[in-house]
Parts: sequence; C-alpha cells; structure tokens
Amino acid sequence: MGVSARALATITALAGLIALSACSGDEKPKWSNSGSAGGPSASASAAQPTATLTAPADGATGVSTATELALQAAPGANASVTLTDASGATVEGALRSDGTTWIPGKQLKYGTQYTATVTSAGDSAGKKITFTTMAKPGKTVNVSTALSDNKVYGVAIPIVVRFGSSVPSELRASVEKRLLVTSTPPQVGTWYWFNGGEVHFRPKEYWQTGTKVSVRLATGGLQLTKTGWGTKDVTTNFTIGDKIIMTTDDKTHQMTVEKNGEVIKTIPVSLGKAKTPSSSGQMVIMDKQQSELFVSTDPSDPYRETVYLTQRMTSGGEYIHAAPWSEGDQGKRNVSHGCTNVSQKNAKFLFDLTKIGDVHIVKNTPRKLAWGNGWTDWDKPWDEYVKGSALPPPAAPAADPSAQPSATVTVSPSA
Repeated sequence: MGVSARALATITALAGLIALSACSGDEKPKWSNSGSAGGPSASASAAQPTATLTAPADGATGVSTATELALQAAPGANASVTLTDASGATVEGALRSDGTTWIPGKQLKYGTQYTATVTSAGDSAGKKITFTTMAKPGKTVNVSTALSDNKVYGVAIPIVVRFGSSVPSELRASVEKRLLVTSTPPQVGTWYWFNGGEVHFRPKEYWQTGTKVSVRLATGGLQLTKTGWGTKDVTTNFTIGDKIIMTTDDKTHQMTVEKNGEVIKTIPVSLGKAKTPSSSGQMVIMDKQQSELFVSTDPSDPYRETVYLTQRMTSGGEYIHAAPWSEGDQGKRNVSHGCTNVSQKNAKFLFDLTKIGDVHIVKNTPRKLAWGNGWTDWDKPWDEYVKGSALPPPAAPAADPSAQPSATVTVSPSA
C-alpha cells in the first residue's frame, strides 16, 4: 500500500548532487514500504490520470540488484509503488521527489524474481511488472569509507569513499547517483572525484554543529568497472561536534584556537624551517595518536624520534605535535621539518580538545598546500570544487524545514 503524497519528498532529486535534508531527529533514514508521486490525490475515476512503470521491462532478466524502478506518471496521478519478492515479502523503498524513479531501501537479492505494482488515481487496481535480478557476478569491487559508525567528527570532515578498482570516467555519473547522503539540518553538498579510486563529499559550508549524517553507498550489484560490480551496500551514521578552528600565522608564530566562534586560547608555535617549510592552506585533522615514530626520509637531514600527541594534517607527513625540544623557539622562529611544533602542555590541551575532521588553517608560509595532500577539500573554493563532480551542480534544499521529509537522498533526476 502506497504512502501519502507527502512521502513523495522522501528522496530529494537535485540536479546531480546530494542535497542533505532534515531527518526529524532520527540518525538513520526511515524508508517507507512504498512511495507516491505525481501530484495531489484525487478521487479515482476513469477520467483520472494514471501511472506506469517503464523500467525494468516486464519479464526482464539479468536486472542489476542496484536497479531503480522508472516511473511515468501524469500530473495528479498520485502514483504509489509496491515491490515484493518471490515469497511475497514487501521491499521497503521510496520515490525520488520528482517521481521519476523508486529506489529500494537496500540491495536486491541476486537471482530473485520481483513483482512491482504501481497504483494511481485513475487505476486503483494497479499495473504490475515482474523482473528477475542478475546472478551473482564473478568479479566484485569493494567500496569503503573510513568513517566509523556513531562517531562524532569535526565540522570539516569529508566523506571519503574508496573503490577497490578504478571507476572509469564514463561510469562515474551513474556511480555518484548511488552515493546517498542524508542529514539534519539540510545542507547543500557535492562529490569530488580525486581519481577513479577515490571520491569525496563535502557540504558548501562547514557542517553545522550538531548535524546528524547518514551515508548509504548503494553500490551493491552496481556496475563499477567494465567487468566488476559493487560487492555490497555500505552504510554509516555519524554526528558533527563542536566547531573547532585552529588558525596558525607564520608571521606571528602564533596559533589562535576557536571553539564555536569564540577564541579560547592563543598558542606559540614553531613551523617548518627554510629547507622544510610548512604548507599554507586549509587542512583537516585526519588522524590522532598518543605517540608515533617519526623517521627522516632525507639522508642529509636524518632523525628518528618518538613524537607524542600527534595530529596528522597531510598525507605527506605534516602534523601538530608536542615538541619539548623546540619550546624555546616556539613563538619566535621556525625550526621544524614542516610540522606545527607546540609545547607539551599545549599539545595536551589541543589533543584533548580536537576531533578528526577539525580545521587547521595555516597562513603566510612560503609553500602552498598541494591539492590532494591529505583532505584538502576545503582548500578549493566551492565554485571550483563542484567541477569535480560527474553530475551537474546542486540546488539549495527547501528553505522551510517543516516542508522537509523525514529523510532525503540525492541523485540526479535522470538516474
């Protein structure tokens, strides 16, 4: 039985990107057993508009387990979709907000026959199609994200997705449409392909404190390469914590620490010396460790040192960390190998304060942060960042939160 027209918005279709929508306090999206589309409800009669399912074709075989049901509905049809498997069990799912397709709430089973029914204002009995999904493919490709379930992250955390094999350019749009993000409150965001093996998502502005984010990488059974299909869907849910921004200025050798817009501490620092300058740019804390062994890769400048209270900022090895050996230089001159040196006491303060995903902005050093050297997503303006998507730029979410569904997902209208 279909849901009301209000549930139509459960899946938000933005032209090519993910628009994040309100979740009414839930951390996970709630999928209805069916969806409705096509405009306001109307009294059923022969004169009322109808709807049909246009794909998969009736009787189709070898259908992807990541398939969506394509819908053709006249305005006012108030279409409602129900999907059942061979045993008669109902498959949960929801329509995109434009009513073009219906997305199952989880990967369909391999080698299974399904029956889909669409009812409408002019056809209460409904029209049915049956189709059978593909056999399990011989070659599968793993899809993963390092984000942990139910963890609190910083306001700059990107959603980093990695593929076990490189996704060719011609398949990236279809893959991106199946990378589904939901949030409360709604925030506009987009994906950026760093290469065929890695794609990131970030909102236009830093995540708002308290945002609840749910991610579904709906790639199970989706073609990812010429010969490989996604192994399974991947899901994770997380929350955004306090807004922590550290700003370090090489001109003053000082770090300013802000929490939720208020300066809470100023810390003397020592950055990279002339031979090994620190990078200037917007960086994100990628990892934190109580201690790490740092070993030089430059024979002309050897060192081997156990370093404490480390916070990684780049893939190349720039950190914030305790440096008791340089406390006399901190606030005065640069003596590090590119890291941000702080005192033992200040390193403990920062380590206890920050989260993975917090921001560190470094200014006025002689070297610019290299794109892709860590989570550099915020070091590119939004107008440039959107060009890294395989889909058109996003539209803003609805301004009125009361108009938002309980959960929304994005994908292109042509999905």
